[in-house]
Amino acid sequence: MEKNKFIKNCTGVILAGGENTRMPVSKAFIKVDGEKIIERNLRIMRGLFKEVFIVTNRPEQYIYPGAQLLGDVYDVRGPMTGIFTALLNSSNKWVFVSACDMPFINKEVISYAASMREGHDAVVPGSGNAVEPLFAFYSKCLSSSMEQELLSGKRGMKDFLNKKKVKYIRITEIKGLDPEAKSFINLNTPDDIELYLQPQDRLTYKKQLAAD
Repeated sequence: MEKNKFIKNCTGVILAGGENTRMPVSKAFIKVDGEKIIERNLRIMRGLFKEVFIVTNRPEQYIYPGAQLLGDVYDVRGPMTGIFTALLNSSNKWVFVSACDMPFINKEVISYAASMREGHDAVVPGSGNAVEPLFAFYSKCLSSSMEQELLSGKRGMKDFLNKKKVKYIRITEIKGLDPEAKSFINLNTPDDIELYLQPQDRLTYKKQLAAD
């Protein structure tokens, strides 16, 4: 995508606010094909969006890539807080959100989902209980109701979306763009390293683990 053809009216956002309790190293800095996940995802985001944020409560770890950093507006755990923070700070009507532990986000899938925004409050891959709220587009029109949810102690994105005008994209729709649906893979535990990464990347991870 050429620089003058960014996805319109949208900010790209990487959520890096998780506690990382199940992984012995910082997930965002695991290398895939020789590139840290955070660096790869920033590179892809910067090719798609004119404005890009990292939402994190550990800014010291994320200063070096040079992206704009945001801290959570509310001290409430969960991704909804990060999404709300991004909506509040975005200069655009929409934000696209992904998590820092998703090593295979796909720019073609992102662009396809962007084309589905008209007439909806959000565009989210999946259906039923199997949805991917951390690889999704959200409109600023959700800001007020999302803040109400946070202040009332409700943090579940799936329940929140049930009450909104959401375009759900079935995984079968994107098979031609991402045949294995790898865009939605998260590296949450060491088992995921073994399951999803190539042998060379697994070896790099083990060396990183030993060094730490």
